[in-house]
Amino acid sequence: MDGHRAPMGRRNALGAGAGALAAALAAGCARSDGAGGAGGPAAVTRPPGTSSATTATPGPTATAAVTPSPAASRAAAPAPRAFPGLPFRIAHGPRDRPRVALTFDGRGDPDLARAALARCEQAGAHVTVLAVGAWLADHPGLARRILDGGHEIGNHTEHHLDLASLDERAAYEEIAACARRLRRLTGSIGAWFRPSPTAYASPLLQRLAQRAGYPHVLGCDVESLDHAATRVATVTRKVAGELRNGSVVELSLGRPVTVDALPLLLAEIGRRGLRAVTATELLGRPAADVTRTAR
Repeated sequence: MDGHRAPMGRRNALGAGAGALAAALAAGCARSDGAGGAGGPAAVTRPPGTSSATTATPGPTATAAVTPSPAASRAAAPAPRAFPGLPFRIAHGPRDRPRVALTFDGRGDPDLARAALARCEQAGAHVTVLAVGAWLADHPGLARRILDGGHEIGNHTEHHLDLASLDERAAYEEIAACARRLRRLTGSIGAWFRPSPTAYASPLLQRLAQRAGYPHVLGCDVESLDHAATRVATVTRKVAGELRNGSVVELSLGRPVTVDALPLLLAEIGRRGLRAVTATELLGRPAADVTRTAR
């Protein structure tokens, strides 16, 4: 996803155009299959040539005792958790529970990122931010802002490079460097890992992520494509048309079109009787447990 910036002042509210945008959302929703989905256990996808045997428990990196920095002293970020029986790449949660997970690539304009978090909180939504390490280096207070809002934070590599184009050593360092930064800022390597620039993880990336301490990669089943969108209606129609029980939605944290679309998306989630939760809670861990100090 690209990281276009835009001034924040003109984007603080939906303004007089909200009615038109809501109508566009309603049109998109009319094509949706609604909140209902087939019941049953969480469905997942596997990269070619892999099986459920790729699931692993966190390695020493994920479980080693740490002393959080002063900035993280209030509460450490949740550590990665293995979900037994699920393969490495998790695309969505259970279809028989009215929950969805909004997941954000953490980069872009920091003011827009704060605005996006605030809008989620106003709607009672908890989200998952997969942060780019270099972005956190430039804006270290955002790690604490994410956690203090009741959200969870994870790893989206250090520089958002195309991991598939790197050799093994460089690809591992992209994952490990972001993990080290998260540990320094929050006391944990973060709850989840998502490769860049795509959520697909090759067998090599699976091994590298597991070596860094991540038992799963967080995929998605609803891509907003907001990185390429210029109109709110484009984003709302795309998400509303595919959203259902258990969905994991991929969004961008620091883009103006996403901030403007969030009130409509969150309202639609509520209208369908769904609840926006973190990815960890979507897969079964209670929210109160997610926000507790990590081991």
